[in-house]
Amino acid sequence: MESQTKSDVQKKITEDVAKYPVLLYVKGTPQAPMCGFSKGVMDIFQKLGVEFKTIDVLEDSGIRDGVKQFSSWPTIPQIFIQGKFVGGYDIVRDLYQKGELQKMLKS
Repeated sequence: MESQTKSDVQKKITEDVAKYPVLLYVKGTPQAPMCGFSKGVMDIFQKLGVEFKTIDVLEDSGIRDGVKQFSSWPTIPQIFIQGKFVGGYDIVRDLYQKGELQKMLKS
């Protein structure tokens, strides 16, 4: 995977963001999170009972760097809902606590 060009990586991210209604770029997996913030966002979506797709950025440095360029956001995790970048852990946690995240997931 390391030999992918930047444009290939951006194309893959664009396709994945469009394909999955709730997509989380995280460190690790739901079964084995490798970062507290990644675990936090996965926990929120699990509490809400929402189906989500995770992509482990630790498996592919091209994707890890590429998603940061794609969203213009410097950190992981990154959350996309219905093709739109929502933010990272702090933003998603705040939206969840205010009930806004639940509304975004219903629309």
